[in-house]
Amino acid sequence: MFTGLSAFPLTPFKNDKIDFSAFERLLDNLVTAKVDSICAMGSTGLYPYLSRDELTSVAQKTVAMAGDIPVMAGIGSLRTIDVLKNAEAAQKAGVNAVLLAPVSYHPLNESEVYSLFQSVTKELSVPLCVYENPRCTNFTFSDELYRRITQLPNVASIKVPGMPFATEQGATRLATLRKLVPQHVGIGVSGDMYGAAGMAAGCDLWLSVIGGLFPNLVKQIIHSVQSNVVTTSELQQPNLDELWQLFARNGGGLRVMAAASKILGLCDGNCLPAPLMPIPEEDQIVLKALLERLQLS
Repeated sequence: MFTGLSAFPLTPFKNDKIDFSAFERLLDNLVTAKVDSICAMGSTGLYPYLSRDELTSVAQKTVAMAGDIPVMAGIGSLRTIDVLKNAEAAQKAGVNAVLLAPVSYHPLNESEVYSLFQSVTKELSVPLCVYENPRCTNFTFSDELYRRITQLPNVASIKVPGMPFATEQGATRLATLRKLVPQHVGIGVSGDMYGAAGMAAGCDLWLSVIGGLFPNLVKQIIHSVQSNVVTTSELQQPNLDELWQLFARNGGGLRVMAAASKILGLCDGNCLPAPLMPIPEEDQIVLKALLERLQLS
């Protein structure tokens, strides 16, 4: 399941409770597009904001609606014991894989992160994707830590930041990772601005925020890469520059995708849990015009 597009949908809220009607609309969009996999409760899916009962319900709903599309679920939490309980709940819900980032309040060191993954992988019966997200976790994986963690049982993929793929160093970075990790471990690119370049460089999958709302756009880009239809430079999608600028101004893709979901009528009003707030009105105007111009729906 660690190839192609892994789509990261929002977990929408209404009055500080999960809006399952809106969530069903978001999932139906992904199922109709026949994405390669769905990652429920990734960063966009707000896993750190969910109780275990909410995590269980979201996982169950995703599995029920996904049909034969594989489902991955985020299980991160501050304490290892809670990660283990999340993993158990997700597996009981029927997910095909789990996604784990080293979540912390006090920044973790490498020994602590290794211990986390060691403890969790021993208890899993499904594959695990290692999630590196330095902006949110304040932790960066060293190459040696990647080597050690990917030797653990059930580790099947790593999700690496896309920044190196903004330059010619991307291919070199990918080649280094290929030598470090076992052959069976898939390498995925994150950070949608760099997704096309990462896939062009040879990454196995694109773990995508925009793919959670605009799956056909990302599928088209991936198809173009794999078919050698266009050049890598053309795949930088210059017509999406305004979208990346919105991401940058609003702390990433979460708030922008929430606003887009509202504009498209998929969610009812602000679909983020407090204290998260919508993007500014001026950015909503820019986003609405962009969606209309690019015919994104």
